[in-house]
Amino acid sequence: MSFTRQLSEMSASELNDAIDDTNFPQAHILSRGRNNSVCSTSSTPSRDRTLSQTEDISPINGSNTTGFIDIPNSTTMTHPRPKLVLKTNGIISEREETTSVSSSDSIGSRPKTPCTPRTSTTPGHENCPFHHDLELDHKPPTREALLPDMAKSYRLLLGGLGENPDRQGLIKTPERAAKAMLFFTKGYDQNLEDVLNGAVFDEDHDEMVVVKDIEMFSMCEHHLVPFYGKVSIGYLPCNKILGLSKLARIVEIFSRRLQVQERLTKQIAVAVTQAVQPAGVAVVVEGVHMCMVMRGVQKINSKTVTSTMLGVFRDDPKTREEFLNLVNSK
Repeated sequence: MSFTRQLSEMSASELNDAIDDTNFPQAHILSRGRNNSVCSTSSTPSRDRTLSQTEDISPINGSNTTGFIDIPNSTTMTHPRPKLVLKTNGIISEREETTSVSSSDSIGSRPKTPCTPRTSTTPGHENCPFHHDLELDHKPPTREALLPDMAKSYRLLLGGLGENPDRQGLIKTPERAAKAMLFFTKGYDQNLEDVLNGAVFDEDHDEMVVVKDIEMFSMCEHHLVPFYGKVSIGYLPCNKILGLSKLARIVEIFSRRLQVQERLTKQIAVAVTQAVQPAGVAVVVEGVHMCMVMRGVQKINSKTVTSTMLGVFRDDPKTREEFLNLVNSK
């Protein structure tokens, strides 16, 4: 399952539970002096080194040719790993995680979980026309192939409103509306790896990088009406920097979906973390929701502000204050 699809299926609370300070091993040693080589291996051991000393991770790709993932006996587990492990080359899901086992536990005695994809003949999936779990081999059709059915649905909607879908001004409206909805939700067709396109560079830079006022347009998943605003992203590099335009493209991936602003904010922060593994990430989103402006309470001047602070931005008040000052400056 792709990283971005897993994020799209997680609520804001699930994303929050999936993130802890183990994803930012440099954060606890960072005070105000960021010039003290906070990302160097001499000041703090890397997370991969720590994992190698405490955990026995069975290979998922490469040397493991059995098609199975080794799952350790629960009675021999040591320290549990976090639910979400962010790596530059992808994500290890909770289902694929393994922990260290005692040396006396032989490989042959461990229970095994098959990794082969399920098929349309799997019980319970015989009649699936398509399936949103991309682990399956009966993939959903392309989104463009759904246009005729979507246009029919819009035609029924027009009729339900009391309109005549065959009058001159509405003849092609169902098709136009279907295409527009596909554009509004084009983020479902995008993934983080393709958008980054290798634009992650090694650079000895550990000062704050901020890109602010990134325009954002999204669709409220509760009422299917737009909300829009701006996104500001800051991160503290740890020997890797991201092409600046890629931050805006990350916003596009997750905003061009059916969303709530709280989850959108968290998804952007997690995606930046997965891309460059920084010492910390901060995201602030300010949005105007048409579901509050056009209907319901009809408060036309209301704005919603959400934020996510990870790593150093959560632990160090001075770093957080510097980011907020830069975002709020004109």
